[in-house]
Amino acid sequence: MTPRGTQGALTSGVGFRSERGPVLIAVMLATGLVAIDATIIATAVPSVVDDLGGFAEFPWLFSVYLLAQAVTVPVYGKLADVFGRKPVMLVGIGLFLLGSVLCGLAWNMGALIAFRAVQGLGAGAVQPMSMTIVGDLYSLEERAKVQGYIAGVWAISSVAGPTLGGVFAEYVSWRWIFFVNIPLCLVAAAMIALRFSEQVARRRSRIDSAGATVLTLALTLLILGLLEGGQAWAWSSVPSIAVLAGGAVLLGVFVVVERRAADPVVPLHLLRRRLLVATNLVAACVGAVLLGLTSYVPTFVQDVLGTGPLVAGFALAALTMGWPLSASQAGRVYLRIGIRSTALIGSVVAVAGATLLLLLDESSSVLQVAATVFLIGLGMGFTAAPTLIAAQTAARWEERGVVTGANMFFRSAGSAVGVAVFGALVNARIGPGAETDAVDPGTLTSAVHSVFLGTAVLAAAMLAATLLMPRDRVPAATPGATEPVVAGRAATRGRRG
Repeated sequence: MTPRGTQGALTSGVGFRSERGPVLIAVMLATGLVAIDATIIATAVPSVVDDLGGFAEFPWLFSVYLLAQAVTVPVYGKLADVFGRKPVMLVGIGLFLLGSVLCGLAWNMGALIAFRAVQGLGAGAVQPMSMTIVGDLYSLEERAKVQGYIAGVWAISSVAGPTLGGVFAEYVSWRWIFFVNIPLCLVAAAMIALRFSEQVARRRSRIDSAGATVLTLALTLLILGLLEGGQAWAWSSVPSIAVLAGGAVLLGVFVVVERRAADPVVPLHLLRRRLLVATNLVAACVGAVLLGLTSYVPTFVQDVLGTGPLVAGFALAALTMGWPLSASQAGRVYLRIGIRSTALIGSVVAVAGATLLLLLDESSSVLQVAATVFLIGLGMGFTAAPTLIAAQTAARWEERGVVTGANMFFRSAGSAVGVAVFGALVNARIGPGAETDAVDPGTLTSAVHSVFLGTAVLAAAMLAATLLMPRDRVPAATPGATEPVVAGRAATRGRRG
């Protein structure tokens, strides 16, 4: 890879036997690393709670992971634009490996939550670097094909993740859901280290530590307030108001800090571009919807419908199977009708599926749950990947890491805040400190139903954000073109501000 990410001699096909094939395989392995972890823990949550206790605290297993991922993604994006993608990717895989080992050895819920944060620090590098490397090496038309390979990884992970989680939780130990990451981490790191080479013209840059610190504190306070409100303190109490207000104030301080920073961790000028604003809002909604369903569909299937972890795993796999199936075809679609139109189709399908969630109750079958979340997954696949690609094509090489990082940041932040809000809604219904086996099934159904209602609202918000995207100026599949004209100018002529 050259400093500007141009193709050069690396244009000998897209397949695994091409010159770029080993790098593609390495990226797929790294993607699988994050993809499996995104689903494998969900079906094991009841088993973890049975062993370590603390049903009210289990949303932190997701939130702290996503919080650590969200606040570090922009930093990793900036580092990648300065020092290159390879070292950032290797650091991320190393942190993820360390976190996985520690999670498997956790002795109580507090330790598990802390070690999930270490995993999140690694995931904050792995996921955006995978997508940035693909954006560097492949043109828009080629990415339509590569997207099919990446989607295949998600498809396999969507089945393997929940299934392995259910098998380990039911027949071995939930700890193996973390230990299984060890060989995958080692193989991915070896492939990246040995087969991916890049030449980067390094430039002097100052890391915005002040901005990263303020952002971390702001999101931590907001998520703490949302998760503990109605649990550790009443919503109208002084601690609740102070924590939430403090988080909001720090977000304002963060904006001021970023405006003054020489190299801001989240460049605010990028947020003035209509395309990037729209795609980042879509990413936030995608993250919130995905984690809301990932967190509570297994709980609904197990504790309301009365099944085991393995069956709950298959139900959740329907969501994560629908996503890659449509994502693998999204490339062909947006090359024909444009990125915005493809994302709109996906958003409408997701809204339809989210609306069907409201029909689920104690009398629903597991098949009905699976079919509903499968439809939502189909919609997400046509929305998430094309909008990210649109954001990448609107940026130059030296901006692409930051732009990709910003998109992933909004997705992670949406996930973290979303699961916190959903956790607050559920805890408000079932009462402080309640465990699922002691909750009336009707109450639990009502609690999870509030999550489904929130999911429908977020899906509608995602559709509205997609409508904000500017129309493609030219057909995406113009002969000989490697990038579309997006947001009023070609990506290769993108400028700051």
